[in-house]
This record gives sequence, C-alpha cells and structure tokens, in this order.
Amino acid sequence: MAMVAARLRPAFGAALRRTSALPVVARAGAPVRVTAARAFSGKAGAKVCKVIEQELKHEEENYEQAKEIKAFLASSPFKLVDEPGNVNMVLEREMDGKVVKIEWQLMPPYDPEGDAEGGEGEEPTATELSVSVESKSTGAGLMFYCSTQTGEEHRYVIGQVKTYASAEERDSVGAYNGPEFEDLDDKLQEAFDEYLAELGMSSEVCDFVDQMAVDKEQREYCRWLQTAKKFLE
Repeated sequence: MAMVAARLRPAFGAALRRTSALPVVARAGAPVRVTAARAFSGKAGAKVCKVIEQELKHEEENYEQAKEIKAFLASSPFKLVDEPGNVNMVLEREMDGKVVKIEWQLMPPYDPEGDAEGGEGEEPTATELSVSVESKSTGAGLMFYCSTQTGEEHRYVIGQVKTYASAEERDSVGAYNGPEFEDLDDKLQEAFDEYLAELGMSSEVCDFVDQMAVDKEQREYCRWLQTAKKFLE
C-alpha cells in the first residue's frame, strides 16, 4: 500500500500544479473575495508586530551594559570575539607562538529574588567554558573544560583536560577528553592550575565571562525581536 501511495504522489502534485497554473478570472461587477486565511494572516501579523514593538521598546529602555565589562576589555590582554547572531563568545590572545582561547556561550539570567511563591532565590548559574592553548605551527594543544563558581578565592573549577596532537584530533567527536580532573594526582592538579593562571585565567576573567553570558543573552533577545519585527512589517 505504501508503494502505491508513493507512486501516486508525483501525479497528485502535478495535478495541483496544473490547477494552480489556471488563471483566475473575476466576473464583471462581482466583488473580489479575500480568503479568510489571508485576512487572518494580515490581522495576526499586525498584532504580533505591535506587541513585539512594545516589548522591544521596553527591553531597550531597560538595557544597560555593566561598566565592569568595558573596564575589563580596556585593561585585558585578551581580545573579545563577539558576533551578532552567534551564541558563542571567545577571549583570544597570543603567547610565545601559541594561541590561547577562552570560549563560552550566552545564558539566561537567574532570578535572585526567587519565584512568586516566596521560595529562596536561585544561586547564580555556573557558566561552562573551555580554555585552550594551541601551537600556531602544529595545531597541537591542551583544552581545559571548566565552569565558573561562586566565591572570591577560586572562581573556577576544572572538569577535564584534553590533549590533542592536531586540529583534526581536537575536533574529532571520538577523541579522548581526558580523565576527571579530581582523579589526577594532587601535584598534577596544582601544576595544571598554575599553568592556567599563567595563560591568563583569573577571577577577573570568570567575572567577565559570567557577566557577558547574561549580557549577550539580553542583546540577542533584542536582536531576535528586531528581526521578527522587520519581517512582519
């Protein structure tokens, strides 16, 4: 039965094309009818556009980028790569023939006042990030899978450390991501932690990453509203 239906589909489609190709001729004096679908689409689209315009105005009036973001970029050796429409962000610098990248994504803001039922406020969500250091000549390198955490002394934790001999191995879905960091010898953990600090990983970087994750989400939401509004107008 499925084979019969498959054979019928092209003929049915062709019939539709032949039918839709026929000219529509209105009788003299007869009113031109607008289909309900077209009328509904116009009204609904205008309504959505109006609501979006109000929401966009509200968001833009209440948006203000944290001063700490500009202050960090003004004094940091890292360069920020942040493209509109792309959820990924990168802090990048070069050191001794190596490229250091800190990469992370946007995330929605947390609610510090809790829900409407009077529950306790949620803890700030940790931002997942990766720190890679890679040879410019060979493509070999290390990648640290980390996440930010609250606190003043140590603002990030390391989950795993991946090693790779080439860019192909780095991007391979089947590549080994390394052991759990906490399972490593304490001295090795300490040495890797000091190496990350030497690359530029710090509490200030973690503060920036957390702030930019939320700031980026807000900017992308506004851009989303702008794009939808432009399409519907």
